[in-house]
Amino acid sequence: MSVTPIRLYGDPVLTTPAAPVADFDAELRTLVADLTETMQAAGGAGLAAPQIGVGLRVFTWYVDGELGHLVNPDVTLVGEEEQEGPEGCLSIPGYAYDCRRHLHVAATGWNMHGDPVRIEGSHLLARAVQHEVDHLDGVLFVERLDPQAREAALAALAEAEWAGMAAWVPRVEVSPH
Repeated sequence: MSVTPIRLYGDPVLTTPAAPVADFDAELRTLVADLTETMQAAGGAGLAAPQIGVGLRVFTWYVDGELGHLVNPDVTLVGEEEQEGPEGCLSIPGYAYDCRRHLHVAATGWNMHGDPVRIEGSHLLARAVQHEVDHLDGVLFVERLDPQAREAALAALAEAEWAGMAAWVPRVEVSPH
């Protein structure tokens, strides 16, 4: 397990759809561990494999004290109710924009051992699942913004202090005890 550099906005891996996982092996378990450790070190609510340069359909989440991961997810948007609120991204550090998402989702897939998994959630979990699955599809949340907000966001991102950098490594805080 290791904290892995997170790819930044502008890296082509972030706009390339990820491939389904075919092998539920030790390499996949290491990927899930690296995603989890990197997400936690960065203080994120989720992290998708493409964000660390791996083009596979895997993501992790940490929402409301619940830590999990999903391999080869299939998401169903439940109901018509939507939410709009601030959304950020570890690949777009320091920026958050109001983004509209479905309020409730259900997702199925597998865990790192190949066992079936089903999760259901609303509010932040629903937002995180939709955000991470977008990453697996090569979509960044700024593409989900209304046209005027998207234009302003893209202009701001072009001027970001990290613009043009390939990746950043989250700082790991180590307890002095």
